[in-house]
Amino acid sequence: MKKALIVVDVQNDFCEGGALEVKNGNEVIPVINKLIESNIFDFIIATQDWHPRNHKSFASNHKNKKVYDEIKLNGITQVLWPDHCIQRTKGAKFHNELNLGNNYFVFKKGKNPEIDSYSGFYENDHKTSTGLKEFLRKHKIEEVYITGLATDYCVKFTAIDAAKEGFKTLVVKDAVRGVNITKNDSQLAFEEMKKNGCKILSSKQILNKK
Repeated sequence: MKKALIVVDVQNDFCEGGALEVKNGNEVIPVINKLIESNIFDFIIATQDWHPRNHKSFASNHKNKKVYDEIKLNGITQVLWPDHCIQRTKGAKFHNELNLGNNYFVFKKGKNPEIDSYSGFYENDHKTSTGLKEFLRKHKIEEVYITGLATDYCVKFTAIDAAKEGFKTLVVKDAVRGVNITKNDSQLAFEEMKKNGCKILSSKQILNKK
């Protein structure tokens, strides 16, 4: 069974000192590096937030709105974020301690200013594909391991979509961290992922099976 490791949005703006810093986000990097170095996976895939400056998920692009306010954006509930992961800026780059190796594939998301994209598979309208699903099917990958940032947003939606598309989906608990706008958001995200058919496990469980 072919396996892929999916590294979700380990970009400077989500890491320590970034515009949308995920608390303890940097802790996922050595765990992910160890998984990549294990050579267990047939494919290494990274997703990358890649927003234009005028992206409507940014609070700065709405008059009298502040960060973490919620609005309706083209009929979809949208949390307003600080400006982050703007195309071709340092904040959008992968963290320099993340060692993806020499042979990895990148899927960019959030390029359309009118709609956000949490999942590595789809934009939030759940119609526009990033191409990830098609890539996995083309290469006959059946099992995906999800890591990265952030548990309660992009990791959660990527994992749930993977499971819904029929891939065996495993989320590596010590290789993800959450935003936690509300205290229990990460815990609720793990429960939601499990309800949708994802398995939660640790990197040790994966590496010990090697």
